[in-house]
Amino acid sequence: MKTPTFVLGAGLALMLLGSGAGLAAGPIRLHPDNPRYFLFEGKPAFLMTSGEHYGAVLNLDFDYVPYLDELRARGFNLTRLFSGTYREVPGSFQIAANTLAPAPGRYLAPWRRSGAEGAADGGTRFDLNAWDEAYFRRLKDFCAEAARRGIVVEFVLFCPFYEDNLWDVNPMNARNNVNAVGAVPRTEVYTLKHPALVALHEAFTRKAVHELKDFDNLYFEICNEPYFGGVTLDWQARIAEAIVAAEAERPLRARHMIAQNIANGRAKVERPNPAVSLFNFHYATPPDVIARNAGLDRAIGDDETGFRGTGDRPYRVEGWAFLLAGGSVYSNLDYSFTATREDGSAPVTAPTPGGGGPALRKQLAILKAFLAGFDFLMMAPDHRTIVGGVPEGGSAHVLSRSGSAYAIYLNGGTRANLVLELPAGRYRAEWLNPRTGAIDKSEDRNHEGGRATLASPAYEEDIALRLVARH
Repeated sequence: MKTPTFVLGAGLALMLLGSGAGLAAGPIRLHPDNPRYFLFEGKPAFLMTSGEHYGAVLNLDFDYVPYLDELRARGFNLTRLFSGTYREVPGSFQIAANTLAPAPGRYLAPWRRSGAEGAADGGTRFDLNAWDEAYFRRLKDFCAEAARRGIVVEFVLFCPFYEDNLWDVNPMNARNNVNAVGAVPRTEVYTLKHPALVALHEAFTRKAVHELKDFDNLYFEICNEPYFGGVTLDWQARIAEAIVAAEAERPLRARHMIAQNIANGRAKVERPNPAVSLFNFHYATPPDVIARNAGLDRAIGDDETGFRGTGDRPYRVEGWAFLLAGGSVYSNLDYSFTATREDGSAPVTAPTPGGGGPALRKQLAILKAFLAGFDFLMMAPDHRTIVGGVPEGGSAHVLSRSGSAYAIYLNGGTRANLVLELPAGRYRAEWLNPRTGAIDKSEDRNHEGGRATLASPAYEEDIALRLVARH
């Protein structure tokens, strides 16, 4: 495969010579041989998790060690973490035991509280000129524990304020600080209208980059869901510039990737920021956002799931479809992790707007192992191999290296007779149950080239096919 010119998170276009060999040092980055995937700890990687609701550090009641142990046990390699510049309150979005909504007195912010009474949450007001070093110690310990387990941290710097009650309790709101900063509507916080707030955002960004400079298992996301709450594109560009500037004196290989959250569902990235390596989408099902942005030659992530009920199937199907359509990141939002059940054993029931739990994580671990079993770096989304036999009303996604390996996923139906256009060769076909991990049928096939029909076993809901050439 030709080594492409691509954009690193540091914001500089590089022509990297040779393959990934010799590039092991430094933070996770786009892979030089295929920038749809990553290079992490010297190996090709895609990122996958079923993680808690982003409050592991800001919520002092959350013991993140058993949480990270559970991710490692499932083979997951990602966790999404909000910085603490945003927090929620009990009852937000009807989430039970929300880790982003700490109990009174248990919220840890990047800024130190002063001695002045009067914050809306019942505590003393914040001094935005003083960092809380206890926060940064906890943050770095979390990143270190994740690193020991091979888990990458997506560190989300900012998040919009969806409702007035979220802005009402925020340290950047003037009523909650002693600095007379933030006497603005919540829809103007993340714009360039108020220089004092912009300076505050840049200062926090520089501080975070400095404190986390030595972690290779880390990248920065500018802002969660910036398409809500008045967040502007020029403000996002300003934060990306602040990250780049904060790392400007570091060697290129020591600089961290930047991610940008683009949309819920789907959108085409019309003017990609050259500093951004990973473009994130939420609720990206069906995964047509990947084909829409194929020309970017950068990674595409499905960075949050939810709002499809508490059952397992929607999130299992979303993960399989997204990764086999060529996605780089699948980050399921798992509400079974709470401050009293950090192992992810809490029951998830409505009206909590998503799912989670041990059964779903087991199913997603099957997906992780299935894709990791291929040389996925050499594979690409494939819209030509399947020429017939997809069950009526069902869908199919294929990731392949023509004539060598095919990862195929079918959603819907109960039996399929797949018609595939294949080069001549001897193939091994294994039909995998995505719920149990069992190989329900296998066969060897000598094929003279052209169309071949492969009959699946009977199945429920969905099935996957591993088809590899035998030499």
